[in-house]
Amino acid sequence: MDFSLSARAEDVTGRMWDFMRERVFPAEPVYDAWRAARGHDDHGHPPVLEELKAEARARGLWNLFSPEHSGLSNLEYASVAEVTGWSPVIAPEATNCGAPDTGNMETLMLFGTPEQQERWLAPLLAGEIRSGFAMTEPDVASSDARNIQTSIVRDGDEYVVNGRKWWTSGAADERCQVFIVMGKTDPDGEPHRQQSMVLVPRDTPGLEIVRHLPVFGYQDQHGHSELRFTDVRVPAANLLAGEGDGFMIAQARLGPGRIHHCMRALGMAERALMLMVERAKARVAFGRPLAEQGTVRELIARSRIEIDSARLLVLKTADLIDRHGAKGARTEIAAIKVAAPQVACDVIDRAIQVHGGAGVSNDTVLARFYASARTLRIVDGPDAVHVRSVAREELARERPWHG
Repeated sequence: MDFSLSARAEDVTGRMWDFMRERVFPAEPVYDAWRAARGHDDHGHPPVLEELKAEARARGLWNLFSPEHSGLSNLEYASVAEVTGWSPVIAPEATNCGAPDTGNMETLMLFGTPEQQERWLAPLLAGEIRSGFAMTEPDVASSDARNIQTSIVRDGDEYVVNGRKWWTSGAADERCQVFIVMGKTDPDGEPHRQQSMVLVPRDTPGLEIVRHLPVFGYQDQHGHSELRFTDVRVPAANLLAGEGDGFMIAQARLGPGRIHHCMRALGMAERALMLMVERAKARVAFGRPLAEQGTVRELIARSRIEIDSARLLVLKTADLIDRHGAKGARTEIAAIKVAAPQVACDVIDRAIQVHGGAGVSNDTVLARFYASARTLRIVDGPDAVHVRSVAREELARERPWHG
């Protein structure tokens, strides 16, 4: 069993680290100052991001999430995604590897018609526009996607969409030009065949962006928004795959994307651990550096053990997806979605504790990191859903011996 990176992954990861140290980390205060000067509720586009995007393309660090465009396997990209997690607000977008665009691009690659790909996929791959994924709804328990109430009704050569969505990431940014919307085309059909997905351009009449939702008080530049669809009409050609394929598309979309999310979460955890160690070495309490206090040493040691354990599970999952597809890694995909965000939350929380009051302030990245990591335990299905999936598989597992 070889745990080393492939030569290709070693090269790309090394170049990503150079990009992070030379350009991304220095850009963080520039990005923050630009947003603070305009008010953090402003959803404009910081110019430094376009500079970083141009630099990333020049360095060959563009669309790395896509095996078709980068040549990287899911396993190879996983290590690159972890590096970008050290600066999760900036680095993924700078390399055109940010959610929800990656999942939407993968969806269009898999299920889009040539016309859909030309209109939407091409500009997304070029980083010229952004996109949203509208699935979660405010009036139902969205942990069970079969609950969705948004209707998508065929009317001649069009589909008519009615309903409400929220937590649609990216919608506040005017560069978000298209939404993939999941709704019901056959409410009386089989439970997993009732849903379909359609492409809805941002400027379609009847589509209203109601409000942008902060997360733990933080207003993301791109927003997490509530949408209302009132008799929104789109051409029937905007349907993705076929009627009733919505649930299948959602499952296909979320597999590789969870590798990206989980490895970025571990990147955040690594940066939090780095900050915890630096703080422990620099601060003195009760006559000794914090690093010599037994309780602090335990926090550091547990963090290292948990990060490395979670990373191995995510890398195993990425390898399974490469070899057997998402269906062949179903249990592991559910498991990492529980394990990695929880580890990130725990490590960031310990770093906050070691920093004291500074940890909950905006003087460090820790408070924002915690808000992001805690949110990951809900997005793409809450922990309870994935625990349920792992338990179901475990209960059905054949054992080599029964005693």
